[in-house]
Amino acid sequence: MMASPIDLERGEKSSPEPVQVTTATSSRASISISTTPLTESPVLDALRRINNRIEGLSGFEARGITRVLPEERKPASALADLQVFLFWFGANISANNMTTGLFGPLIFNLGFRDSVLCAVFGCFLGSASTAYMAMWGPCSGNRTMVVLRFFMGYWPSKFPCFLNLVLLVGYLTLNFIISGQILSAVSGGTMTIAVGIVIVTVVCWGVAVFGMFIFHAYERYAWIPQILVLFVLIGCAGPHFDSTLESAGDAATLAANRLSFLSLCFYVPNSWAATASDFYVYYPETTSKLKIFLLTLAGLFISFTLVYLLGIGLASGVGSNPAWAEAFAISTGSLIVGAFDGLADFGKFCGVIVALGLIANSIPGAYAAALDVQVLGRYGQAVPRWVWTSIIVVIELVLALAGRDNLLVIFGNFLALMGYWIEIMIVIVLEEHLLFRWNRGFEWAKWEDKEHLPLGISALISFLAGWVGAILGMYQHLLEMGLPIIVTRLALAGSKDVDAQPHGQQQMVNTQNHNALSSLVVLSVRKALH
Repeated sequence: MMASPIDLERGEKSSPEPVQVTTATSSRASISISTTPLTESPVLDALRRINNRIEGLSGFEARGITRVLPEERKPASALADLQVFLFWFGANISANNMTTGLFGPLIFNLGFRDSVLCAVFGCFLGSASTAYMAMWGPCSGNRTMVVLRFFMGYWPSKFPCFLNLVLLVGYLTLNFIISGQILSAVSGGTMTIAVGIVIVTVVCWGVAVFGMFIFHAYERYAWIPQILVLFVLIGCAGPHFDSTLESAGDAATLAANRLSFLSLCFYVPNSWAATASDFYVYYPETTSKLKIFLLTLAGLFISFTLVYLLGIGLASGVGSNPAWAEAFAISTGSLIVGAFDGLADFGKFCGVIVALGLIANSIPGAYAAALDVQVLGRYGQAVPRWVWTSIIVVIELVLALAGRDNLLVIFGNFLALMGYWIEIMIVIVLEEHLLFRWNRGFEWAKWEDKEHLPLGISALISFLAGWVGAILGMYQHLLEMGLPIIVTRLALAGSKDVDAQPHGQQQMVNTQNHNALSSLVVLSVRKALH
């Protein structure tokens, strides 16, 4: 059998003679090409033909985690540079991130000024950490979890890869639930949450399954209706924001609340760090690291700051606006829709746009989750990326439909316990980069060579020890009441801020939530306090 013609998209190369290939050269884990005829079942042959036809579609990305060689990269351009900013900006001006701002006034009893300051500084720190991880994409041509092999070792890096897969599936599930809630609220209850979940899931799958080029094009324009609707929200709801709202509590409680809210606002943009370089492997190898860092930082910081401040404004008005308080008693989605009151049908239309904006936030996660499955092992890599994307989206759909009522809180609490590892991972990468390998480069082409990659024992010990430290820093009421009841939280400087919290607030605070999990905690707080 002759080798197939050159296909840069799959990472394959042609050969004039029959060859034996034992390493991964395409989107699959291992391809064996020999002169000996192979007998395979008709089912496998049919599946292979179907896969080849699908991967041959225009704009379809067949590549999985195989390294993108320098000669396969896209040429540098001003549009490509702008896309770095637009990608992060468009993906994060969404309703689930807006709910994070609600925590300042409603959960931590912070005033408008304190909430804004904590949100801005926390957002900047979290955005900077993700921007640092994004730098590795162009220079390496490898996905984030493959890059991690060079810092943590081949086998130890699978541990954070699995954790990231669980988090992505969980948070995307919560995204779909929130979208369903908003669409149901817009329809006045005539559309069920389940129908809304299905609509958003199908659109997300349709974009994510095609891969990098299609979803980059989607993200390039999806932000336009979102930003227009947010401007409408500012004009409609802005007069009801209470900028004179003051913080409550004694000095110790106030300090703890400020630190907790700042760390929450830090974590949400920081949680993208585990996938940050996935989206830039097609950029030229010579792309400036500083340019990628600054454009990523700008996209994340501006988008998160905008929606954080809108969330803080909405939360500040709940106490003085009975209509908003009533809407918030139903769900956070109802509060956002209620903020458009006075615009009649146009307000409902704006609510639909806000709900659909969560698609742009979910697509990158669905794409990255499929890559994580391939990184876990050769069997996962043997299955095409688009198949894993489809399977993951189906799993998320089932979980979202099952969890829209009771499973939501339990599932979210479980996810909260698993969110601490990202900051530990970044610290390990920073130490390895700046302390131990500051004067040495990386042979990125050996991303599968277990003999070349570090053993990673010290990195694994550091990773596990850091996680143990995070668990010890949790509020101990978790151990008293059990996992399904309490959403725990992590203070960046230890557990001092936890000890200073009033008992009622301690129970329900979680400074490690990502995107849609923020909405979950608000719902959990309301149920616990009432």
